[in-house]
Amino acid sequence: MHAIVPPYLLARLAAAPIERFPAAVAAARATLAIPRAYRPIPADLSLSVDGDALVLAASPTPDRLISDAQNREQLPGVPARAEAAPPTGDAAVDEAYDGLGATFAFFWDAFERVGLDAVGGPLLATVHYGREYDNAFWDGTRMVFGDGDGEVFTGFTRSVSVIAHELAHGVIEQAGGLDYSGQSGALNESIADVFGALTEQHLRGQTADEATWLVGAEIFTDAVTGVALRSLAAPGTAYDDDVLGKDPQPAHMRDFVHTSGDNGGVHINSGIPNKAFHLVATALGGFAWERAGLIWYRALTEGDLPAAATFTQFAEATTTAAVREYGEDSEEADAVRTAWTEVGVTGDALID
Repeated sequence: MHAIVPPYLLARLAAAPIERFPAAVAAARATLAIPRAYRPIPADLSLSVDGDALVLAASPTPDRLISDAQNREQLPGVPARAEAAPPTGDAAVDEAYDGLGATFAFFWDAFERVGLDAVGGPLLATVHYGREYDNAFWDGTRMVFGDGDGEVFTGFTRSVSVIAHELAHGVIEQAGGLDYSGQSGALNESIADVFGALTEQHLRGQTADEATWLVGAEIFTDAVTGVALRSLAAPGTAYDDDVLGKDPQPAHMRDFVHTSGDNGGVHINSGIPNKAFHLVATALGGFAWERAGLIWYRALTEGDLPAAATFTQFAEATTTAAVREYGEDSEEADAVRTAWTEVGVTGDALID
């Protein structure tokens, strides 16, 4: 199940002394206990004048519907805000509405993709799921947001990178999917992190050098020693807290974590391809979605990527995409090759 907070992090919190964070410990235990069912799955017109010609232009618009679970664990909940409706005053409803819109705008502006399914299907979300639910997840048809416990986790709708990350799982599924275990699962998580970070950068108009490269920077309270759930620029440094522990993500294949937990380390080992993308994006500069992001998108949607792809196979897919898009001896192709070598996926440091 695709969820933004990894199970090992919730498990650490659930095992913490209850007197330290009484609400958060109880919320983490309750969150882990709640099963999440998996449910596999219009345009704006404008007129302008060009010389003597009247030009009709169309651009796609999202079809959003935000529902309110009213603190129950039942989906979809009660409709709270439909497309084009005014703000409701409920922060979670309105933040989810805006975050879905930002994600839709990113995929259209960057890749001319109309929605998650590429054909303009509805964007659905449910807020106020459960009581003090410490997660946000994509269930195959919609985004689902908990409100957090207020001691460790705040509301998950506050983070555009979280919203776009979870919605990106829908794009990955529509592109053919990546098995959610081992290296293919880590690629699944990494690609979602990449699109989550790029959506936030696109919304803020940030270049690769200006961006924070953080995912979930807004979901921790001030009680946590950390800046975010994950860092693409420096995997393993996002948090170091006496209750939550230290960010376990590696940035190089020599530190690859072999584990049976977390579906074979999907949230942990995603740090390696995350770092590879960051290296490509910063080497190329400018807006990261324009070249680095396009290469990753092409590798996902237009290549022959198997569902059980390894890091090596994805490195080959991104290199092939860069060569097709920009040429064999291009700056872009060189940046991709160099990045995968630097993180130990290709070259002499290769570890299977």
